[in-house]
Amino acid sequence: MVNRESVLEAHRKNRGKIEIVGRVQLKTKEDLSTYYTPGVAYACLAIKENRDSVYDYTMKGRTIAIVTDGTRILGLGNIGPEAGMPVMEGKALLMKKYGGFDAVPICLGTTDEEKIVEIIKALAPSFGAINIEDIETPKCFAIFDRLKNELEIPVFHDDRNGVAAVTLAGVYNSLKLVGKQLKDVKIVINGAGAAGVGIAEVLVYAGAKRVYLVDRKGLIYRGRTENMNYIKEIIANSTNRELLKGTLESAVKGADILIGASSKGAFTKDMVKSMAERPIVFALANPEPEIDYNDALAAGAAIVATGRSDTPNQINNLSAFPGILKGVLEARAKGIDNYVLMAAAKAIAKSVGSSLSNEHIMPDITDDKIASRLAANVASEVVKAISKQGLARVNVDLKEINEDVRRSLRRYRKLEMFISRQR
Repeated sequence: MVNRESVLEAHRKNRGKIEIVGRVQLKTKEDLSTYYTPGVAYACLAIKENRDSVYDYTMKGRTIAIVTDGTRILGLGNIGPEAGMPVMEGKALLMKKYGGFDAVPICLGTTDEEKIVEIIKALAPSFGAINIEDIETPKCFAIFDRLKNELEIPVFHDDRNGVAAVTLAGVYNSLKLVGKQLKDVKIVINGAGAAGVGIAEVLVYAGAKRVYLVDRKGLIYRGRTENMNYIKEIIANSTNRELLKGTLESAVKGADILIGASSKGAFTKDMVKSMAERPIVFALANPEPEIDYNDALAAGAAIVATGRSDTPNQINNLSAFPGILKGVLEARAKGIDNYVLMAAAKAIAKSVGSSLSNEHIMPDITDDKIASRLAANVASEVVKAISKQGLARVNVDLKEINEDVRRSLRRYRKLEMFISRQR
C-alpha cells in the first residue's frame, strides 16, 4: 500500500508524470531544415490550402486536450486547477500507455462557464478531440452540450461518457449471467451528477424501458420542481415513465439493478433485500462504495461491482476511455454519440469471453496485455460505429489500429525499462 510520503516523494522526484518527447531526429543541418525552417513552410502552406491536412502534417490527429477547472477533482471537490494537475497528468499517462496517443493536461484559471467554453473553442485547432474532466455539476453539462454543438471535433466527458460505457458493459454481462433482458428489468440509479445522468442516458438508448434516477430529494420525475436543473429536466423525459415519487428506499423495492453514482453508505442491506430475485448491485462511489461488497452479497445480491480494485468486478473507466478516444482520433471523428458509447460497451463486455462469471464481469485491466488489447478492440468497434453514424472524416484500416496500439505499448515498456535503469 502506498502512503502519503512515498507518493509525494515519487511526484517530487519526477516533477510530474509526463513530458514532451520528439518523434524525429535532429542530427544534421538537413534534419533541421526539414523539420524547422525553411522546410516547415511547405507543411504550413499545404495546410493553408487544405485545412484538413493538418491531421496529416501535425500532432493534431493523435492528440487530445484534457481540460478541467479544478472544481470537482476525484472525491476531493473544488481544490483548484493547480491541485487538479496530478490527476490530469495521470490520465494523460494512461492514454499514452494503453491508447498510444498523446494528451495535454490543461487546468484552467477560471470557473466561469462562458470563459471555459470560449477558451476551449480557442484551443480546439490544436487538438483532435477534447476531454473535459472533473468539472462541477450542473455546469459541466452546459459546457459539454455547448461544445458538442459548437466544435468541429468530438467532445468527450469521461465522468459522463466513460462511466456510462463501462457501466453498460457490466450490465450486459451481469444480465447474461442472471438470465434477464435489458428491456424487461427495473433499474434504479442513485446520484444525478455527471456519472448518474450519463449512465441513465446510455441505458435508455440501449433499450432499457424502466430506468429511475434518484437524487437527494428522491425520485426524479417529469414536472418535479424541487432541486431541479436543465439536465435533470431533460433526463426526466426519458426515465420514470410512471412519474413515480418517493425515496431511494421506496424506489429500490422490486428493482433488478441498483447502481450507485453517489456516496459512501447510501445503500443498506435492507434495500438489497427488498430487490427482485437475483439482484445486481453496482456501488461505484470512490474511494468508498455505497455498500460494502461483502455486505451486498450477504444481503442477497447475485452480482456486486464497485469502483475498487481490491474486490471483484471493478468498474473502471480505464476499460473505456483509451479505446474510445483512440478510435475517435483514428477516424478523425466529428463527434461522439450514444451509439458509439454502446459499441464501446459491447466490445468491453465481449472481451471478458469464456471467463465470464459472477465474480468476473469486467476485463482485468491490471494486466498490461489485456488492457492494451482491450483498447485496440474498443477502438476498432468505435471506428465502425463512428463510420456508420457518418461521423468519420476518413476510412480507417482496423488492422493498423491493433498494430499501432501494440507498438505503442512496446515503446512504452522500453521507456519504463530506461527509466528504471536511470534510477
